[in-house]
Amino acid sequence: METAVLYVVENGVATITMNRPKSLNSMNDGLINGLHEALDKAVADAEVRCIVLTGNGKAFCAGGDLSYLNNLTGTAEKKAFIAKVGDVAKRITTIEKPVIAWVNGVTAGAGVNLMLACDLIYANTKARFGESFAKVGLIPDCGGLYFLPKAIGVHRAKELMFTGDLIDAATALQIGMLNDVCEEETLKDTVYAMANRLANSAPLAIGLTKKYLNNTALTLDEVLAIEETTQPLLMGTDDCKEGIAAFYEKRNPVFTGK
Repeated sequence: METAVLYVVENGVATITMNRPKSLNSMNDGLINGLHEALDKAVADAEVRCIVLTGNGKAFCAGGDLSYLNNLTGTAEKKAFIAKVGDVAKRITTIEKPVIAWVNGVTAGAGVNLMLACDLIYANTKARFGESFAKVGLIPDCGGLYFLPKAIGVHRAKELMFTGDLIDAATALQIGMLNDVCEEETLKDTVYAMANRLANSAPLAIGLTKKYLNNTALTLDEVLAIEETTQPLLMGTDDCKEGIAAFYEKRNPVFTGK
């Protein structure tokens, strides 16, 4: 039986791999349940400081498995599956550990939006991206109506979503969908260099920074109030004291998350 999602931890980095390569890692119930289970493990493991999300084979994720979706019967069953898909994206944004998308190839539909839910996104030069929903008579899901305009602006988002056209990695980088594009042979090293860097950084500070950056409803006054209450608490942590000591001693800090 196929293991739809693989999970490995090394050096404080959890790697979650979508593992349905024959279907370009398209989303069915097994894959979505597997993602939830893997995220549960990463959240529960205090040793995990960073998460890498990727796909096995030629694709990151080709979106919904159309044959699976076509066999869903009744509105309630369809609604439950779409809600579960959306919950994966929401969890990625609310986990107080950084999540890096390692995009190794084709990414379409809900796969694009799953990618956009991540904190940092690195792709290879062969990657292609398409908000392909309109081509099959659907609206974007997996949070796409929220994530894409936030990343690239409303008008560009409308163009990609209305047409469903594929764009290449260079275009995706130019319009703000990606952090970087690498050659295929260097992409993994680039991803894990950043993952290891984040895994060795201050987890409390990164977690809270992610939490507040992802709350786009905050006003300036609310942000300033958060800073006034949160910063003094962080100043009293062991991590802050260690960071300051390391700065003066001209060495790398060793953060403990306390």
